[in-house]
Amino acid sequence: AREVYRLVSEETHALVKEQYQLLNEEILPQLATEGIRFVKRSEWNDAQREWIKGFFFREVMPVITPIGLDPSHPFPRVLNKSLNFAVELEGRDAFGRSSGAAIVQAPRVLPRVIRLPRELGDVEYAFVFLSSILHEFVHELFSGMKVLGCYQFRVTRNSDLFVDEEEVKNLRAKIQGELPQRHFGDAVRLEIANNCSEAMTQFLLGQFSLTESDPYRVAGPVNLVRLMQVPDWVLRNDLKFVPFTPGTPKALQKCHSVFDSIRGGDILLHHPYQSFNPVIELLDQAATDPQVVAIRMTVYRTGTDSVLMQSLLRAAQNGKEVTVVVELMARFDEEANIGWATKLEEVGAHVVYGVVGYKTH
Repeated sequence: AREVYRLVSEETHALVKEQYQLLNEEILPQLATEGIRFVKRSEWNDAQREWIKGFFFREVMPVITPIGLDPSHPFPRVLNKSLNFAVELEGRDAFGRSSGAAIVQAPRVLPRVIRLPRELGDVEYAFVFLSSILHEFVHELFSGMKVLGCYQFRVTRNSDLFVDEEEVKNLRAKIQGELPQRHFGDAVRLEIANNCSEAMTQFLLGQFSLTESDPYRVAGPVNLVRLMQVPDWVLRNDLKFVPFTPGTPKALQKCHSVFDSIRGGDILLHHPYQSFNPVIELLDQAATDPQVVAIRMTVYRTGTDSVLMQSLLRAAQNGKEVTVVVELMARFDEEANIGWATKLEEVGAHVVYGVVGYKTH
């Protein structure tokens, strides 16, 4: 197992390195030629710096709490995949305490990418990273002390739920008890800025009980997924893929009743290339159709806002026999599934909790 883990780790390190090479050497330069720039701290002009400073004091500083590390303030609990900054310090704070390091946790409510006002940039779309803003003004959080270094980091934790479904009598209660601890599982990866000092790197590895093979040094923001929102802000359809619209089988295109279409012959739906709407419409119509007396189905993933589950609730409220097998081990959707199952039970539906044996994706 250790040998397999080593090989996987080597491959993953190579993939992450390639990711950031593509970002820095191809994607960002090409975006810049199209008038879409991510402005580095060294490139801020006076007007941009003044606006960003105001943003820091107005939006960022009020919601963050720096934690100085000393005997009375141990290393804080760091949430799974949250953005954090390790700060190296020198001197004494306003209370006369000496602390060589501090941790600054960036709340999830703060945007990771901020667009600058159009009049401040020499291009149509100018952005700055939250990490750049914190790096630039982190000294404002430590009055009287000198900041020697500030390094972003992110910890990935083991998010498996340790539940033996064959041994537990009440699987739902056991999973509900495990969910609050999911964000604090054992650390399995440390992503850190590539300029992080060796001393701070070793300190963080020690705090999370990780080894020399576990850190990933990255040349950019530690969470590239947060860049997914940028295309929505940039009104340049010529740079985007044409949106894909799922199709609808001919037999369902002009019908008002899915049941009438089914009576005319079998209908095959091929997802995601064809729309899922016919399935939703089928359940919606079944919930109110007087000919329907029972609905039975298995639910794997639902989400917190599910039209499908609303139809099942309505069917049960209308007196139909609704039986639903709810998958309780749908990774990261367990809480939503339990919530919907509880609502179904409250309106008289029969809910079977369990772990579906084989899942086809």
